[in-house]
Amino acid sequence: MIYRDLKDKRVVITGGAGGIGLATARRFISEGSHVAILDSNLNALKEATLNNKELVGIEADVSNPKSVEKSFIEVDKHLGGVDVLISNAGISRRRHFLDIEYEEWQQVINVNLGGMFLCAKESIKRMIKGKKGVILFTASTNGIEGHPLYASYNASKAGVILLAKTLALEFAPWLRVNAVSPGYVLTPMQKAEYTEEMLQEVNSGIPMGRHASPEEIAALFAFLASDESRYITGQSIVIDGGETAGQFIRDIEKR
Repeated sequence: MIYRDLKDKRVVITGGAGGIGLATARRFISEGSHVAILDSNLNALKEATLNNKELVGIEADVSNPKSVEKSFIEVDKHLGGVDVLISNAGISRRRHFLDIEYEEWQQVINVNLGGMFLCAKESIKRMIKGKKGVILFTASTNGIEGHPLYASYNASKAGVILLAKTLALEFAPWLRVNAVSPGYVLTPMQKAEYTEEMLQEVNSGIPMGRHASPEEIAALFAFLASDESRYITGQSIVIDGGETAGQFIRDIEKR
């Protein structure tokens, strides 16, 4: 345990049955927090909670208002409220812009941005009673700079960053809201979209020479949820191995 103030905190993590979400759930459990994970993948949810008895698993479609409302009623039953929301659920579609159907565009926006709106709203309704809380959104470096073939994903993540900044202003000083903007993370979603050759090509352009692990993102979430970061709000914190620092030429390593 590193952050003593996270002990007994009631933490809700969306998209919590795999990847960054599950790694984050495990990290908060190790900190002594009480954790509920929300996910639309019922099989993954069952597997995650089977292997982590401390986890409360709740099925939820974050793009559906009624489903989100129902899931937070379940959170109340199990945790008695929310101290920390980590709104992490997201989907990605790799497609040329002209090949994107509007229905697909809307699906990505509804999950990646609409889900953040709905879950934040339900959480703030509960946090406002005690005038204390932390909300953390999973954004992306795709929301900071353009990436070809990801128009819907890029747009949604840019929206997430501005949503975090806006909420931080509206609910200061008692609520802290930040966005975590990872670069490339080796998650099941990433592995499904990229071949091994594509992964190696991406790594060659990252100063650190590799993807992040989900556990490294989880560590940042733990820090930002703790009192150690009590003066950080309204920010997009980038964790990308130096990818967005500027032009990187691998040959400089030979000097």
